[in-house]
Amino acid sequence: MARLFLMVVSMLAQSPAAAQDRPMTATTQPIVIAHRGASGERPEHTSLSYELAIDQGADFIEPDLVPTKDGVLVARHENNIADTTDVAAHPEFAARKTTKTIDGQQVTGWFTEDFTLAELKTLRAKERLPQLRPGNQRYDGQAQILTLAEVIAIAKQGTRRTGRTIGIYPETKHPSYFASIGLPLEARLVAGLEQAGWNRADAPVFIQSFEVKNLQQLKGMTPVRLIQLMAPAGTPADGGPSYASMSTAQGLSAIAAYAHGIGPELTMVVSASTRYSTLIADAHAAGLKIHPWTFRAENYFLPPPYRSQGTPAAHGNLDAMIQYFIGLGVDGFFTDYPALGVSARSSAKAARPS
Repeated sequence: MARLFLMVVSMLAQSPAAAQDRPMTATTQPIVIAHRGASGERPEHTSLSYELAIDQGADFIEPDLVPTKDGVLVARHENNIADTTDVAAHPEFAARKTTKTIDGQQVTGWFTEDFTLAELKTLRAKERLPQLRPGNQRYDGQAQILTLAEVIAIAKQGTRRTGRTIGIYPETKHPSYFASIGLPLEARLVAGLEQAGWNRADAPVFIQSFEVKNLQQLKGMTPVRLIQLMAPAGTPADGGPSYASMSTAQGLSAIAAYAHGIGPELTMVVSASTRYSTLIADAHAAGLKIHPWTFRAENYFLPPPYRSQGTPAAHGNLDAMIQYFIGLGVDGFFTDYPALGVSARSSAKAARPS
């Protein structure tokens, strides 16, 4: 799939007029979703990252949610915090290093469900990708792990500070796994939104998940908009149809029964045969919004046509790549670099035929 994407984008890059063939048709501009905050410039899921993303113009900040031992939802990319905190430097927690099977995969490290919130608050966040983002390491040790309530507070403070409505776009991580160990996520998330006054249809909130049953459960618990995440291969951890089946017209129709939209990995948006996305058209035909993930600036993540000269950590032309996808008609997009996302959106709007 990755090789196919590189070939297709290479072809697209050789046809700069192609994006103009399919201008934006949405009546509103696509939303910029700050993926774990401004995670390209600050350690992810921290106040540093979220606040910078808001200042850069993001519409939504994205917390991945996992529970603590005492049932508090916190913002971490995974429940394994070995790579995102300084837990390994805390001798008092050395004995808690363990190996678990999560969604069929063996994982070794320290896990949020084995710590109380008070214990997690003694840790400090660090950069997860130091080889690609070495500059972010200067912020290591400066930020605590945040709770869902604290992320909501940052969004609300950002709204007051900027005059723009800042929303949150939480992902329920490994919901079936956490349900199996007695720490289900759904009721805790809904309660947090209720406390914030955001458990309503017009709340500035999207809830996303790679699993299906927890979204279906949430459909009966909250009117908040739900997003079905999709990967290029595989099947949701809670079983059911494959992601490939879910991306068909029939699969999208089934998703529309419980979700507001889909969040596909960005390579799923490209079609080798037509140069355009049938997924976008099919999603819209089913009444679904489409928010692909994840747009990153480093050469390591970019297809060859968008790379610059230099190392894998050097930045390429993310602006052009985002503009192309906006031209195809996406309704929003996840990016580690919200400033670049906002700039690309502005450029795409300026280039749109009047």
